[in-house]
Amino acid sequence: MSLTNIKLPGFVIADLYRNSLIAPAPGELGELPQSTQESFTPVQETVSASVARREPMAVQAEPVIKTAQPEPVLVIEKTPLKPADLPPYKILGNNKKQIAIVVNYPDDVFVPESDLQFLTKMLGACKLNMADVAIVNHATAAVAIDRLKTQLQPVYLLLFGVEPDEIQLPINFPSFKEQPYAGTTYLFIPALQQLNQETDQAKSLKRKLWDCLKRMFL
Repeated sequence: MSLTNIKLPGFVIADLYRNSLIAPAPGELGELPQSTQESFTPVQETVSASVARREPMAVQAEPVIKTAQPEPVLVIEKTPLKPADLPPYKILGNNKKQIAIVVNYPDDVFVPESDLQFLTKMLGACKLNMADVAIVNHATAAVAIDRLKTQLQPVYLLLFGVEPDEIQLPINFPSFKEQPYAGTTYLFIPALQQLNQETDQAKSLKRKLWDCLKRMFL
């Protein structure tokens, strides 16, 4: 028998090509066994059925991240107070002749009694009294020259134991030397408690002070 002329029954051919994607036309392969017919399913039908059975894919939304908004910052600008807006210095005396005297006594409101008596005698020798001057204690309220001048408008300013730069004067000068500046004559001298003694050094300091006071007031 020639091997090229072998005719196979239809069910044998169907079994050989059971995995084919193309279904044979009806009747093309003849009558197939029931089991063979069930194995053939059109590709399109199979795909459509698969798509129809596919469940809808769940879409997960990305979380929304809220960015905290910065709170508004309230900026309050402070306007520096002018000397006229500040409270006045407490003074001892009436300032009739616009003579300011700055002292430095941390433990007293103004001047201890013994030093006040010495100051009163010194003013009397210059034909002045407490009504003519204004005493300010730098220790109880730090003196600033602009503020002091606004309040007292001194023609003379005596600094007893208080350096010129301590009251924010823009100039410096030695002790026992009168220094005119901006309408006021300044005099820097040692503290009253150094002068109010009976030592030789204190007597020398008092003589120097007396010479200055004569030039200023007599």
